[in-house]
Amino acid sequence: MSTTIDQVGRSDTETPAREPDETGVVERDGVRSHWERYGDGEPTILLLPTWSILHSRHWKAQIPYLSRHFRVLTFDGRGNGLSDRPAEAEAYELVEFAEDAIAVLDAAGVASATVAGLSMGAPMALHLASRHPERVDAIALFGPSVPFLSPPPAERPMHPFDEELDTDEGWAKYNRHYWLRDYRGFLEFFFSQVFTEPHSTKQIEDAVAWGLDTTAETLLQTQLASWGMPDLETVEALCRSVRCPLIVLHGTEDRISPFARGERLAELGGGELVRFEGSGHAVQARDPVQANLLLRELVERTAGKPPPARSWTRGLVRPKRAIFISSPIGLGHAWRDVRIGDELRRQVPGLEIDWLAQHPVTTVLEARGETIHPASAELAGESAHIDREAGEHDLHAFQAIRRMDEILCANFMLFHDVVREQQYDLWIGDEAWEVDHFLHENPELKTAPYAWLTDFVGFLPMPAGGEHEAFLAADHNAEMIEHLERYPGIRDRAIFIGDAEDIVPVAFGPGLPGIRDWTERHYDFAGYVPGFDPAAVADRATLRAELGYGDEPLCLVSVGGSGVGAPLLRRVIEALPAARERVPGLRTVAVTGPRIDPASLPTVDGLEVRGYVHELYRHLAACDVAVVQGGLTTTMELVAAQRPFVSLPLASHFEQRFHVRHRLDRYGARAWLDYEDADPETLAGAIEGAVGTEPSYLPVDPSGAARAASLIAELL
Repeated sequence: MSTTIDQVGRSDTETPAREPDETGVVERDGVRSHWERYGDGEPTILLLPTWSILHSRHWKAQIPYLSRHFRVLTFDGRGNGLSDRPAEAEAYELVEFAEDAIAVLDAAGVASATVAGLSMGAPMALHLASRHPERVDAIALFGPSVPFLSPPPAERPMHPFDEELDTDEGWAKYNRHYWLRDYRGFLEFFFSQVFTEPHSTKQIEDAVAWGLDTTAETLLQTQLASWGMPDLETVEALCRSVRCPLIVLHGTEDRISPFARGERLAELGGGELVRFEGSGHAVQARDPVQANLLLRELVERTAGKPPPARSWTRGLVRPKRAIFISSPIGLGHAWRDVRIGDELRRQVPGLEIDWLAQHPVTTVLEARGETIHPASAELAGESAHIDREAGEHDLHAFQAIRRMDEILCANFMLFHDVVREQQYDLWIGDEAWEVDHFLHENPELKTAPYAWLTDFVGFLPMPAGGEHEAFLAADHNAEMIEHLERYPGIRDRAIFIGDAEDIVPVAFGPGLPGIRDWTERHYDFAGYVPGFDPAAVADRATLRAELGYGDEPLCLVSVGGSGVGAPLLRRVIEALPAARERVPGLRTVAVTGPRIDPASLPTVDGLEVRGYVHELYRHLAACDVAVVQGGLTTTMELVAAQRPFVSLPLASHFEQRFHVRHRLDRYGARAWLDYEDADPETLAGAIEGAVGTEPSYLPVDPSGAARAASLIAELL
């Protein structure tokens, strides 16, 4: 059998939440299929392919969670991903996919597995169970596309597939000639029908990208293949042949495969029907938390796996306990959060705080001797994703967060496991986007008071993104607003780290409320929370002596806790010879932070390079000038210490460019440069101009942590 393999690949532009533990290729009749294994647990769940319009990445929200509990197998169905694209239609018969699944089980050394399938993965699973019943322990089917069990959707007009049509509107795009003429246009329309739920822009975007990993010509061959289900009688017999536990998970708003089809399949197969009210076709992607929990329940029930041992302590005799989730993107959250934690423990004597956090936040927590929950080691790496997204002093923060959806889902599932297995009296999330989003999507999972903290509200588009990015940002904001309006009780406390005047005076988007007015109605204001008491660093002479600095002019260069700042460090180092000519005796300390190797930087006269510096704010308070990124924490620490600085906000970073810039302007800290304009002479001039100056910023109130803690303590 001949194959076409010239376009083999997957458009994985995101950092995966979980890498495979093993990969392999199976070959049948000259067709190679790529498979992956995640985890080593028992039993096994096999996540089947679907129509060749997608590859196995459509299970990305399931793999990280399930692989913490079981062994997970996936494979790219022939026609997409890292598998071959056969040139003949008969290679795409559904029984061929079923036999590929058996080959994958054999290659992985697995005798039997629970099998899950989406859409066309459902008839694949039925063929698999019918032909090899001993290999299938249970079946989970999402939006099953099994023919004849119900009439076609009323809202889906049927058009001849092979004829040239006089229209390209709507379902007329499901047509051979349109596919060959505008394949991307078909994908965009088709997946808009797959995801009928509002605010599904990211899921549609993913699916279109994966659809582009194959071609219209390949997809046409799948249309010519037989499903092995020629009539209703054959289909019903196949459904009745199921002898293992069966669960059908189907959205009531499915425009691809009618809900009635899933109802009938569950009835014929003697299985359980789970009705996803208001959901569309791909609930595993759009409602991943419920899909994950139901899949886990099915696997454990089928395997007779006993529940894990638990302990329970009567509420009146156990200490009060809180779990604190601190965003790992930078170190600023860590310092303000430990200050809030200290104040909270002072106001609530005996309170125990467990931290669910990851690097680089854990660098601060470990140095302070805080209790880091053991599950923290299993969190998917948000900082690694941010580092990967960055360019040369450029981070498109809005898009980077959108592309972190897989990681956020994985980390919410871990959080859910932790709070289900242990009792906490309070949940605190400092920009814990995953907790906030998925609690609003699954409000029944909230079992404790929950406090949410943030220092900005509203995702804002960058002008270079044009109308499309403006639409995406407004859609994201609208979803957040709808969450809060629909479920105002999810956040028992919403605390803004700052004052109302720190909020940008713009709207969330066209037709949406103003950000400041809306925030004032939905948040309490703590004021800014510096990581230190400004009065404690006011005596600069004593502080410099304690830190080993003399009378020489001191320039401190810091780029925060991520790995994004390496280009800025190098740019400043290039400027140091010129700066030392302008400022004789200038001593420069470059702080790389915990994610940049100090040895990766060049050496020049007058430069010291240090890695992670605990309590960096003391060094910032001691300097004569600082050169920093435009992040909020470092810049506000310098404002609180009344030290001059030059900030270079990251290009494309909406928070630094709009939210932080607005706040710094209010405090009177207006010295900043664009990286593209910061040549060595310009930087040297900026350093020279700041040395010896004494800023007159607005003072930073040191009591923000106490106010935030008081608001949170009321929940205890």
